This record gives sequence, structure tokens and C-alpha cells, in this order.
Amino acid sequence: MRWFRLLAPVLLLVAACGRSHGEPAGADAVPAPAPDSAAPSSTAAELAVLDPCALLSAADRSTAGLTVPGERRSIGGAAACDYTEPGSFGVTVTVDGTSGLADLDVPGDAEPISIGGHDALRVADPAADDGTCAVLVAAGESASVHVDVSRTDFTGTEDACRRAMTVAELVAPDLPGGAG
Repeated sequence: MRWFRLLAPVLLLVAACGRSHGEPAGADAVPAPAPDSAAPSSTAAELAVLDPCALLSAADRSTAGLTVPGERRSIGGAAACDYTEPGSFGVTVTVDGTSGLADLDVPGDAEPISIGGHDALRVADPAADDGTCAVLVAAGESASVHVDVSRTDFTGTEDACRRAMTVAELVAPDLPGGAG
């Protein structure tokens, strides 16, 4: 089973609550990962302060077809934000301050793309049509942001990839390490 399929059950179970840009974090907020005690790169430091739930404004969520704010999570020690549209699909945005694209274990059929001046990978299996797609966006050499989409009916990979691309394009301007 592919690594991005592992998130599908999580996406289906999360409740929708969160905040928009500028709202204070609630008591349930997952703190941003602390930089290493060794001198972190400026990109890692910039990424460490990003709140994955603040990467999408209310207008951005509407553009992506999300009607609810996200819920903060921690996935493998990385700060994440889950958005669930009950009975339809889920989106997870994960800020990984320790792994660049070259460090990630992705399948050989990952498609190299560019998102807003950032190198990226589109990971999906159109032949399986399992309703999942991930877009992994570089945020410097040793950091990345992952946008995972999973449809609740486990079909419609093309639709999942369209939504993942839309979300990735919306968050890319806020990421360090882009070309412009």
C-alpha cells in the first residue's frame, strides 16, 4: 500500500474546526516543530513558524472547495492541518521542516512538476483510480509541504489531483525557497 493511502482513514475521521488567518491558536493547536539545537538553515527556521492551518485563508478554502476550517494535527512529528468535507473528501496540509523532496520515499511514478516557482512532485496512481493524490512541494533543500487529498468513495484520482494541485498552488506563495 502506498504511503499516501495511509492517511486516508485519518482524513475520514477528523472533525472540522480551526481558524482563519490572524485568529489566535486554540488550546488544541499543535506547536510548530522546534528548530534543531544546531544552527538551522534560514529556510528551516522560516518553515518552523508556518502554521499549516493558516496557509489557507477563508477565500483560499472556498477556491479549493473546502467549506470548513481545518483541524491541527501532528503527523510523524510534523505540523499538519486536516480539512474534511463529510461524505466527500479530505485534504491534509503537512509542513515537513526536516525532509526535502530528495529525502522523501516516493514511488517511482511520481511526476516532477513546478508549483509557484517551487520544485514539486505529483504522486498518484491513475490506473488504480483510488481517489488519492499527493502534491509534495519543496520549501528549500531540506524542507517540504505535502498536500494530500483523499476522496471518501476511493474513486476519482483525477479529481483528487486537481484539488491537490489547487491547494498546492494556493499555499506555495507562503513557502520559503521558491524562485519567485
